[in-house]
Amino acid sequence: MYAPPRTRSLPSLLALARCVWRGDGDLLGLLPATAYRTAIGPLGYSRRSTVIVNDPDLVLHVLKDPEQIFPKSDLMVGALEPLVGDSIFVSAGARWRRQREMIDPAFSHIRLNRAFTAMQAAVDAYEAHLDEVAGEGSPISLDLAMSHLTADIITRTVFSTPLQSQVAHDVFSDFAAFERHVAHVKLSRLIFDPAFAPVAQPPEVLAACARIRRHLGEMIDTHLAAGASYDDIASAVIGARGIQDGTDTGFTREELIDQLGVFFLAGHETTASVLTWVFFILSIRPDIAARVRAEVEAVAGAGPIDIDATKRLAYTRQVFRETLRLYPPITFLPRVAMADTRLGGRRIRRGALIMIAPWVIHRHQALWDNPDVFDPERFSPEREAKIRHGSYLPFGLGPRICVGAAFAQTESALILARLLRRFDFEPLAPDKVRPAARLTTRPADQVMVRVTRRG
Repeated sequence: MYAPPRTRSLPSLLALARCVWRGDGDLLGLLPATAYRTAIGPLGYSRRSTVIVNDPDLVLHVLKDPEQIFPKSDLMVGALEPLVGDSIFVSAGARWRRQREMIDPAFSHIRLNRAFTAMQAAVDAYEAHLDEVAGEGSPISLDLAMSHLTADIITRTVFSTPLQSQVAHDVFSDFAAFERHVAHVKLSRLIFDPAFAPVAQPPEVLAACARIRRHLGEMIDTHLAAGASYDDIASAVIGARGIQDGTDTGFTREELIDQLGVFFLAGHETTASVLTWVFFILSIRPDIAARVRAEVEAVAGAGPIDIDATKRLAYTRQVFRETLRLYPPITFLPRVAMADTRLGGRRIRRGALIMIAPWVIHRHQALWDNPDVFDPERFSPEREAKIRHGSYLPFGLGPRICVGAAFAQTESALILARLLRRFDFEPLAPDKVRPAARLTTRPADQVMVRVTRRG
């Protein structure tokens, strides 16, 4: 049995001391050993109450939020607002409902079989790039490789623009800077600040956000120009309509930047984080990689891998889903209690942080057998039927479930099939790889690999 890298659990005070010593803002190190055993309970010591919720029924209750008292936490909103404004990712109440009603049909307008062409074009380009890299023999960052590829896919799909264009490349670079700074959570803020305290961002974050929003605005303007005709997500969102103050209206230009900023944020970085872990694990487990390659050979041979073929890659999808379990892209789904209430018999005060952590739930000892072991067979049809509802939530659950889940799974199956068929990936320092909770669940340091052509 293979257990890929994880953060070692410690008692609460030792976990806090470790985080202070490391000083890298990684929240995985703060999770005490008891977090992986409890159904609901306090998490650490802080001025505002923080409650971790692992029981699947309670998780579903919070995420479905029938009483409308558990919006996304003020810490998350404060961190992301400079980039995505009051968009669907952070808004609440009637504003969120209007946005979701407009976004859902806009996203479904770009059906997978239409978006798949953009995916193929991006993978074609990146496969050619990796062919050059393999010929040179120089190591590359697996993290950056996956980010570039998925960013290319999302810019082609959202804006009909390949990543190689200067505007799209600048957006990618500034977003990487935004992640580095925003992900560095100050422990003092978590421990000492009261509920709803303002979240100040450093000047470099605000500058990166301003540049990203300016570039997004420029790409949107190409779609708003007179005579422009596109068939992509941006044009669908531009054409979306909804009722506001009794009037049927579309999104303003600033709202379009908000919403399409979310598509860029959620559409490439989350998938890139999972693919980084998939390729790393398969480089350590050549037997599993061989089984994926055999499936690809059986389904598509050496020929094109179309969208129907990706649906038939059952084991490949199991590998991806098991990686999602061990390394959920969004490590935490924090909520805040907007009123005094009770949850699982526990009193919850207004302002309390309700911490739903897919990382913890996916590794909870009461919900999974051998939870730290990589076992794609968990998602075979026979065993998947036994997984308790609410214990697997890589894309969230409830009304705010990710609208791009099918997109991400199809994209990842294509990338895995195409790149594994052509290349081997050899990690240069596998023993040094460890996960960290930043904006997504990433390796703490970049995973350097050497790429070689197969055969």
